[in-house]
Amino acid sequence: MNRTYELMFIVRPDMQDEDLDKLISTLTSVVPASGGTVKSVDKMGKRRLAYTVRRFHDGLYVLMVIEGGGAAIHELERRLRVTEPVIKFLTVRVDEEQKRLDKIKKLRESKKKVSAQPAAAEPPAAVPAETPATA
Repeated sequence: MNRTYELMFIVRPDMQDEDLDKLISTLTSVVPASGGTVKSVDKMGKRRLAYTVRRFHDGLYVLMVIEGGGAAIHELERRLRVTEPVIKFLTVRVDEEQKRLDKIKKLRESKKKVSAQPAAAEPPAAVPAETPATA
């Protein structure tokens, strides 16, 4: 069963661009071998970490969007654990969240259509003239 995952990992800030590209290409080559596909890879650049991780205050962030089964994610996470330059990683399944957001969007659109139709169909009401108050 193919599902969509976002895999974000942080590597050491002193890592060279060539080494980072080599690491990314290695990880992206693992996914098709496990029966998945890499939808996108986004190098987000160097950012400050919220807290010190392995004596690092900064890190190079990389976001990968992957479509595949659990075997591909399991293999990727295994490789990330043993790769020394990777200081943190997190995998999140996003397909269920996307379905939920699409459902909410449809519901909002249908409510907009329903609320817009009666307002347009009603003729403007006549405003009665004000009568002066008698004392």
